[in-house]
Amino acid sequence: MSFRAGFLWLTAFVSVSVAGTALASVEVSPRPMPRPELNAQRQAAVPPAPQSPEPATRAATPQATTVSARATALALLAPASSLRPNARPAGLRAAARPAAPAPVPGASGNARFDAWLRDFRTRALREGITARVFDTAMAGIRPNDEILQREAHQPEFSRPIWAYLDSAVSQARIDNGRRALSRYRTLLGEIEARYGVEREVVVAVWGLESSFGELRGRTPILPALATLAISSRRADFYEEQLIGALRIIQAGDVDASHMVGSWAGAMGHTQFIPTSYLAYAVDFRGDGRRDIWSDDPTDSLASTAAYLADHGWQRGQPWGIEVTIPSNFNPRLANTSRDVGEWTRLGVRPQRGASLPRTGEATLMFPAGSRGPAILAFRNFRVIKRYNNADAYAIAIGHLADRLRDGPGFVASWPRDDRPLSRPEREELQQHLARAGHYDGDIDGRVGSGTLAAVRDWQAQNGLAPDGYVSLALLERMRR
Repeated sequence: MSFRAGFLWLTAFVSVSVAGTALASVEVSPRPMPRPELNAQRQAAVPPAPQSPEPATRAATPQATTVSARATALALLAPASSLRPNARPAGLRAAARPAAPAPVPGASGNARFDAWLRDFRTRALREGITARVFDTAMAGIRPNDEILQREAHQPEFSRPIWAYLDSAVSQARIDNGRRALSRYRTLLGEIEARYGVEREVVVAVWGLESSFGELRGRTPILPALATLAISSRRADFYEEQLIGALRIIQAGDVDASHMVGSWAGAMGHTQFIPTSYLAYAVDFRGDGRRDIWSDDPTDSLASTAAYLADHGWQRGQPWGIEVTIPSNFNPRLANTSRDVGEWTRLGVRPQRGASLPRTGEATLMFPAGSRGPAILAFRNFRVIKRYNNADAYAIAIGHLADRLRDGPGFVASWPRDDRPLSRPEREELQQHLARAGHYDGDIDGRVGSGTLAAVRDWQAQNGLAPDGYVSLALLERMRR
C-alpha cells in the first residue's frame, strides 16, 4: 500500500470513528432534559433539547459529505475481507436496541410494595413522568407503618368538638395570629386586595395548618404517599397525589430531598397537597417559582387566598354566626338551608355582639347537639370545607378568624360533661346505622361527614331532633 493510500485509509478511519462517537453521545447523553413549566406565568421560552438530524438531513451536511467521500476512498483501497468491524450505520439509534425490563427503583424487602412500585412506575410514565425523574426520586423508597397509625387518629374525627376548638382557637394561637397580622400587614393587604379573601381568614388557615410556619412538617413526602397508596382505604387518592408530587419535582420547583411536609402529604406553611399545589399555588412576586417550602410565607399565603377565592369565597360575608332559637322551634329544621329572612321569621336571632346579614342562604347547625351552640353557617363555611372536609375544622378556621378581628367567643356553653365515645363504640354506632340502611361507608370509627349524615337520617326516622350529634345517649337509644 502506497504512502498516499495509507494516509487516506487512516484519515477515513479516524473520521468515521469520530462521527459515530458524536452520534452516540447525542442519543444517550446524561444531560437532563429541559424541565417543563406548569405555571402559565412561568412559560419562558426554553430551547428544545438538541436532536440528531434524520439520515437524509445528515447526508446533506458538509461533514457528512466529507465522511462519505473518505468512506468511498476506504472502500476502494481496503482489502476485500477486512478484520475491522463495520462502522456503525449512520441511522442507527439507541432506541433500536432491545428494551431492558423496567427497573425497580430500589428493593424495599417488601414483596407487595415492590410489585406495586413496578406497576406504579408504568402508570407514572404513562402520565408523563420521565423514567429519569421517577427512578431518581423513588430510589430507596420503603413503606412506613407509622404513617398509617397517624391516619387513623386525626383529631377532628376522634375528639369532641369543644376539645378540638380549645386547642385550635387557644389564646396562644390568637395572640400569635395577631402578631402575624401586624408583622405581615403590607403583604396581607396586597393579597386581600388581589384575591378578595380577608387577611384574618388567611392567617387563621396559616395558624391552624402549621402554627404560623413553625410546624410545617419534616416527613419526606414521597415515602409517605407511597405508603398510603398501598395501604390506605383511600389508595387511589394517594396515588394521584404521588403522581402530582412527581410532577412538581419534574417541573423543578423542589427536589425530592427537600419535598417534606406532613405525614399525609401536605406541604408548606398552609399545607397544600400536591394536586392542589399544581392547580392553585401562585408565584405572587413573579420570581419564577411557586415556593411554599421556604421560611418566607409569601407564596403560601397568596396560594391559600387564591384557593379560597377560586372555590367561591364571598368577601364581606360571614362564615357563620352563633344564634339563639325560640323554645317552640321545630327541631326537624336542624341542618336545613333557608334564606336569612326566613330564618328570622322563624324566630332565629343572632347571639349578643353579632348581627345577621340581610340576605344569603344559611344552614342551621348544632355541632354539639341541642345542648350546645347553634350556628347559622353561610357559603364561606362550605368554601373552608373545600380545604378540609370536616365541620370541626371549618368552625375552627372561621372562629379563629373572628377572634383575630377581636370578635367574641361562643356565648352558649358546650356540653363538656358528655363522655366522648371510644373507637369501639363509634364502630358500633356505624354498625347500627348500616343495619338500619342509613350508612354504607367503612366501619372504622371515624365520625366524618358520611357518618354524621347517617346519624341525622336515623334521628329523623326515630322521632329525634336531627342535629347529627354523636353521644352515648344516642348509642344507648340505638341499642334498644
